Amino acid sequence: MTGVSTAPRTAAPLRRRVGAQVLLETRTVLRNGEQLLLTLVLPVLLLVVLTRTDLLDLTAGDRMLVAPGVLALAVVSTAFTSQAITTAFDRRNGVLRLLATTPLGRGGLVAGKVGAVLLLEVGQVAVLGAVAVGLGWRPDPSGIPAAALALVLGTAAFASLGMLLAGVLRAEAVLAVANLLWVLLLAGGGLVLPPDLLPGPLAALAPWQPAGALGEALRTALTTGTVPVGALLVLAGWAALLGAAAAHWFRWD
Repeated sequence: MTGVSTAPRTAAPLRRRVGAQVLLETRTVLRNGEQLLLTLVLPVLLLVVLTRTDLLDLTAGDRMLVAPGVLALAVVSTAFTSQAITTAFDRRNGVLRLLATTPLGRGGLVAGKVGAVLLLEVGQVAVLGAVAVGLGWRPDPSGIPAAALALVLGTAAFASLGMLLAGVLRAEAVLAVANLLWVLLLAGGGLVLPPDLLPGPLAALAPWQPAGALGEALRTALTTGTVPVGALLVLAGWAALLGAAAAHWFRWD
């Protein structure tokens, strides 16, 4: 008769725990129709509409700037809107509090969420980039490193903003605020289209807020191949400020 082992079980290595959480968070988004619509379907539709129709009175040059702007929108959709809503409802339902007490821990949970966001963004860039190239967009290869840095800084800024909202507001309020901000940034944040196409006050304000800085950084880098130093500094400042605010005010329950 074989006895039952009484040897204590040890937790899996941190790398494996975080990796499993990354895959879980990623599958959760991909299986959610609303999240998939927000993070991929709508950006693809917007890319096609703005480059192939006369819905807006855009010049040929402006249409070539749409693709970097849609990439910026995809980052906001995934890092901010999707994560804010998911985290807020996980917090309301006690999932965050439960996972924080497991071997994964709070640090592992945050790392899993960040990893999932980055993995989803790689997929978004691949899909949107392929669609944009098929529509005639030709990015400047020399600007790809600066664009990648802009994507990382933009992700840090908007993920921090999402965690801040998810950690201080009720889930229903986060759902409303996150979706409203997504629409406002799309319409007047200098995200998809250059700030000079916006009305006066919005055109002046856009480059100094994170959405406008992200859009401008990607447009400059991928269109001209130059490093958008000013926009990157604005993004870095917002990432540091919002990251500190999220770390200070986020509540796990």
